[in-house]
Amino acid sequence: MSTLKMKEAALVYLDRGGGLQKFINDCKYYNDSKQSYAVYRFNVLINPSDVVELDAELGNHILHQPLKAAQIFQSVCFIAVKTLSLIGQLQTETQINIVLKLTHLPPLPSYSLDFCEFPLDYTSQRFYMLQGIVIAMTTVTKYTQGARFLCSDEACPLSKGFQYIRVHVPGATESATVRNDFLCNMCSSSLQEDRKFRVLGDKQIVEIITAKALRAFQGYSNNQPFRFQSLTIFLRDESVNKMNIGNEYKIIGIPTCVTTSQTSVCIEANNITFCNPRVPSGICDNFRCLLSLTSSSCWKFAAILANIFASQIVPPGTYNLLKLCLLMSLVQTSDRNKELEDCLDILIITSDTLLVDRLLNFSINLVPRGIRHPVSTEIFPTLSRNTYGTGAVSIQAGSALLAKDGICFIGDLASHKKDKLEQLQSVMESRSITVYIPGKKFGDDIDQQMTFPVQCSFWSFVDMDSSSRRNMQKTNTLIGQMDCSLIPANLVEAFGLLINCNESSPCHPFLPTVQHTLKKAIDPEELLYVASKQFTTEDFEKLLAFAKNLNVEFSLEAERIIHGYYLASRRIRTDSVCGSKLSASALKYLVSLSEAHARLSLRNKVIKEDALIAALLFETSLTLKYGATVFCVAPNAVFPFELYNEEYLEQRDIYLTQCQQQLLQFIATYGPGTTIFTSDE
Repeated sequence: MSTLKMKEAALVYLDRGGGLQKFINDCKYYNDSKQSYAVYRFNVLINPSDVVELDAELGNHILHQPLKAAQIFQSVCFIAVKTLSLIGQLQTETQINIVLKLTHLPPLPSYSLDFCEFPLDYTSQRFYMLQGIVIAMTTVTKYTQGARFLCSDEACPLSKGFQYIRVHVPGATESATVRNDFLCNMCSSSLQEDRKFRVLGDKQIVEIITAKALRAFQGYSNNQPFRFQSLTIFLRDESVNKMNIGNEYKIIGIPTCVTTSQTSVCIEANNITFCNPRVPSGICDNFRCLLSLTSSSCWKFAAILANIFASQIVPPGTYNLLKLCLLMSLVQTSDRNKELEDCLDILIITSDTLLVDRLLNFSINLVPRGIRHPVSTEIFPTLSRNTYGTGAVSIQAGSALLAKDGICFIGDLASHKKDKLEQLQSVMESRSITVYIPGKKFGDDIDQQMTFPVQCSFWSFVDMDSSSRRNMQKTNTLIGQMDCSLIPANLVEAFGLLINCNESSPCHPFLPTVQHTLKKAIDPEELLYVASKQFTTEDFEKLLAFAKNLNVEFSLEAERIIHGYYLASRRIRTDSVCGSKLSASALKYLVSLSEAHARLSLRNKVIKEDALIAALLFETSLTLKYGATVFCVAPNAVFPFELYNEEYLEQRDIYLTQCQQQLLQFIATYGPGTTIFTSDE
């Protein structure tokens, strides 16, 4: 009686929710094909909340005994087919394969599977919800959805018809569905598969890790030992190719234990949902107050942020140019569906690699996808054989794809081989990576290739005091030009910003850094400055999370300045022999720099002041690469004074206003056909 009641509830649910009409339409497709199938597969969309409200027992079966619940819907659908004469070829109930697709699970802890906690429950054969980031995936292969078997004894009544039907169930291996040791229930003769009735489906295997495990790739440790393990997800049929490497997903599925060369826990995926990142509600009160106090200037807020940023690593007022560029790169790691051109790659030339390394490592921890590339692994995807014996090729993510919408800090360029640097240059220029899969090597007839978008910014540095560099100094460098002879010229060009960080220069006073380092060595947790107490690391995390999700648009004035500067700079850096020294991506970087400064200043519109900062930073980078030109920009143009108090901020504003006039004059003189209007005009 209980089963009959649940069947009635299942029919009512299908009728009310439109599932019955969808089932009838699916049956019409099978019936019109005039082909006899061994298995007829139907997806039934289930809203657990609606089912529980209609019939609690049926809802309980769906949530905790999904295989039995599928049998109930199978029986209901078979009766519907026979009653309404929907499929003329259908003979037995076992030919109907019902797949229950859940829309969601109750938001209760018992339905959430956290694979950082052990032991994992993989014996209950019920639905769980888990969340993770894709780190590897295989190519698509085939599996057996269903098969027809016949008794080998021709005298047996079961040597005909569709009495022996095998269908795939969650957690079953290929051998559980199709093998040669099945026996007839009537005469005990062996069963043989009727191969012309075998139904194949698509299968893909994906590996995910929890977002908590990313701290292993961020180069930061709080002295707490931890371990993480990837979890294998089986995608079948309509779920195939629904997941991309580097993305985070919520997955509803049934945990199972799979034994191959090793025993491991896997998830048979039932429903997949892309995880949209949370958009922060705002910034802390201290930053809000600071923004209000600096509202009279378009440059002060971002300057103060750079001045006090990372005071745990370097004293305030040091490395301001580098810190401003890092902050601008961080706010361009947008979580929204952004353009690939938003990325801001940074290459730093320094003689203090230890301090720069610490500063960059600190910075990548402020965004969810800040990845420090381990030297022992690969930056870009690699191929390996799948461990589950499916014959598929497994594509491992690599640091760049794992850093999607974030930063990939690849360390010292000198630690990478020539072929890897060439690959890095190609990726930075195209913002994509193509993986070639040789068919012969992996047991396939044809070669394949897969292309992945690379949606991260790259950070790296070069040690200017390395022994190889000291022995190969160029003598014919131009005014303002840095010796980058050990780095391939095309790779230097691929980085949007080239920054010179020399701690012995006036911009980087040496003594405060030494004092800071000594004090931190004595007490690493001590907050040495007032700024460290007023603006904590968590405050900067919230600020960056808020700023990078701001939607900005260009004002007409800023757009004219950016285009005018680009045309003028391209004109004066062009010669008859080598052509233009500005690459096609130069305009892209100028736009990205302008947007970044606007976001960092918490503005929704890019104005002329943002365009000026972009032009100064880009011109400084060009000077380091190629030497100075008629638009001569000082190395410390963005921070001409040490920011001790309000007076120095005012002096900086006056200086930048003068730079703006020089920029407009430069555009008017060398920008062909460019017209720049003043605010009054």
